[in-house]
Amino acid sequence: MSIKRTAADDWCSKVVRARDGACVRCGNDMHLQACHIYGRRMKVLRYSLDNLVTGCPSCHRRWTENPLEFNDFLEMYLGEGHLAILREKSQGHMKTNAKLRKEIAAHYRAEFRKMEEDYDYQPISFN
Repeated sequence: MSIKRTAADDWCSKVVRARDGACVRCGNDMHLQACHIYGRRMKVLRYSLDNLVTGCPSCHRRWTENPLEFNDFLEMYLGEGHLAILREKSQGHMKTNAKLRKEIAAHYRAEFRKMEEDYDYQPISFN
């Protein structure tokens, strides 16, 4: 059973894809996808920009099928410190409800608009 996507997922995805602009592994800029380091079931990190990188469909599938390779890439791309912080954050808990998801969607919609207005703007993560 797949995890339901919400407006919060859609806007968060738009922001991370705009932030990175292309697949962070191969540089492809077509059909980009938001790739979660920790899966979407981990709600505490689901909407965190620190937990997302942009990938093309080919690289996203490659990473999904080869998690150790993905980890090695992330250590090189983001650094061990970044992954250690994510690991620590993953120990937290966050319950979401419709009201919170609406707030998250509004936050990322506003961040996306700021990015459209200012090319150098660095988006701020919801959490």
